[in-house]
Amino acid sequence: MKDILEELERRRGIARLGGGQARIDAQHQRGKLTARERIDLFLDEGSFEEFDMFVEHRSTDFGMDKSRIAGDGVVTGWGTVNGRTVFVFAKDFTVFGGSLSEAHAEKIIKVQDMALKNRAPIIGIYDAGGARIQEGVAALGGYAEVFQRNVLASGVIPQISVIMGPCAGGDVYSPAMTDFIFMVRDTSYMFVTGPDVVKTVTNETVTSEELGGASVHTTRSSIADGAYDNDVDTLLQVRRLIDFLPQSNTSPVPEIECYQSVTDADNSLDTLIPANANKPYDIKELIQKVADEGDFFEIQASFAKNIVCGFGRIEGSTVGFVANQPMVLAGVLDSDASRKAARFVRFCDCFNIPIVTFVDVPGFLPGTAQEYGGLIKHGAKLLFAYAEATVPKLTVITRKAFGGAYDVMASKHLRGDLNYAWPTAQIAVMGAKGAVEIIFRKDIADPEKIAAHTKMYEDRFLSPFVAAERGYVDEVIMPHSTRRRLARGLKMLKNKDLSNPWKKHDNIPL
Repeated sequence: MKDILEELERRRGIARLGGGQARIDAQHQRGKLTARERIDLFLDEGSFEEFDMFVEHRSTDFGMDKSRIAGDGVVTGWGTVNGRTVFVFAKDFTVFGGSLSEAHAEKIIKVQDMALKNRAPIIGIYDAGGARIQEGVAALGGYAEVFQRNVLASGVIPQISVIMGPCAGGDVYSPAMTDFIFMVRDTSYMFVTGPDVVKTVTNETVTSEELGGASVHTTRSSIADGAYDNDVDTLLQVRRLIDFLPQSNTSPVPEIECYQSVTDADNSLDTLIPANANKPYDIKELIQKVADEGDFFEIQASFAKNIVCGFGRIEGSTVGFVANQPMVLAGVLDSDASRKAARFVRFCDCFNIPIVTFVDVPGFLPGTAQEYGGLIKHGAKLLFAYAEATVPKLTVITRKAFGGAYDVMASKHLRGDLNYAWPTAQIAVMGAKGAVEIIFRKDIADPEKIAAHTKMYEDRFLSPFVAAERGYVDEVIMPHSTRRRLARGLKMLKNKDLSNPWKKHDNIPL
């Protein structure tokens, strides 16, 4: 018996070394952790249970039968994050460059199926060079099996991808179908075709970083939801995100103990809105003062900064925040902002996370670039997302809510449950200047008349009480009471029961 146990330990030791000490050292020299180091750091200490440690590939072509390594380039299993079950797979760059073979794919498929059956989040850690060319179509078939499971799990369990090295070719499509993607600055990149292929086909000379680095995908393409400086920080931030998320679409929203009062007034909010309606202010200040202990996990912070999306808690329970940002483009809605917020709203609705919306929007961004770029369809995505959502929806109009953008931003007409306005709110078809120049076109040459008309328009329409009189706003509230009113509203809506008409699925304007 002793010999058998020693043999098991010997085999485990070899498997844990992956591609060998030399390749582990090379990984460290690049500033990267190994697959097992990443899993150990990410999961609660001692909680990891590994599957398929001894699996090897079955390929015999191109001399592959002479090169077999236990694990075959991916480490899979389950563990806990702050005591809650999660499933995980991590590509091992030290073994065949982390490339995907048929056996490698089967390991990932197994853990995907277990995550779906057991209704727990799945986290994929990527550091690999794409499909294993020596296996040909078998590798491609393995990719498609993984993709199919990504689709089936979408909206059922949270799926998170962490790019911690190269992620190219077929490897990029699985992360693309997950809920969130995070990258590591300077050491990770994603692209369908690499710099050499780009050079051959289009004659463009570009580096891996310029083609698909973290800066590209967080600021321009919107592929990634966040980027961090190193492996350690990235994994710790993903742990933090998981704390906000439910286990599945049938699990309750996580709740933790809340030590911050929701009844205390925050009088600083009474002076948040500048006296000059054209002067900006930082909407994140409002979010942080409403959220428990100022804890706010922002999603896509570097993309479409004119809208802010992310997770926080009110009285210990997770909520999703969506807010126009007056500091950037005056908080106007454009194509990028609409897509960003629509995806976030749909995620919250999938997982029964209440949505709190702060509105200060002067309208949609005009111009040929926006119209040619499909603003109508992109704007409709956000409208569709809010209208479709059945979770509790609470809206606070802080200042401007003009034109169609008023409707889109979780208005009462889109089944908003509680719609509040601050006394500074201005709800109208458009701003006073533009409206007066249209209505009183004949008086444009007379500045005194235009000034009088503008004052009259402002008094008549640029006030929350017009909307309140019609019931479009449930209450005009004092800014300092915002956290208390939202907390009470969320408590009242805890048992909200609303369902949409049966359908196979919707047809959102993609």
